Amino acid sequence: MNTRLDTPGTAIFDPDGFLIDPAMWSESLAGQVAGNDGLGQLSELQLALLRTLRHEFARHGSVTALSHVCHLAGQDADCLQRLFPGAREAWRIAGLPNPGEEAKTYL
Repeated sequence: MNTRLDTPGTAIFDPDGFLIDPAMWSESLAGQVAGNDGLGQLSELQLALLRTLRHEFARHGSVTALSHVCHLAGQDADCLQRLFPGAREAWRIAGLPNPGEEAKTYL
């Protein structure tokens, strides 16, 4: 069953909680997802990491080394573990598509 959030254009998520159309993503939507997941309001550091993660996904079309994403965001290599409960959570909040079962084991 797909999940919806009340946003302009209504974002639709797959059964695993990944945004079906990444073009629907916005920082506001990210904040709603984070809030629904109990993370509270996103900090500027978290938003910068999400923007960088999205940018790298757009460039490569796949999961990239997450420590490299931290580096590109101007943060230390373990920033993702510090800022989010896990890489999968950051990927979801960034509005990136479901990477598939194999990739999810690495997130």
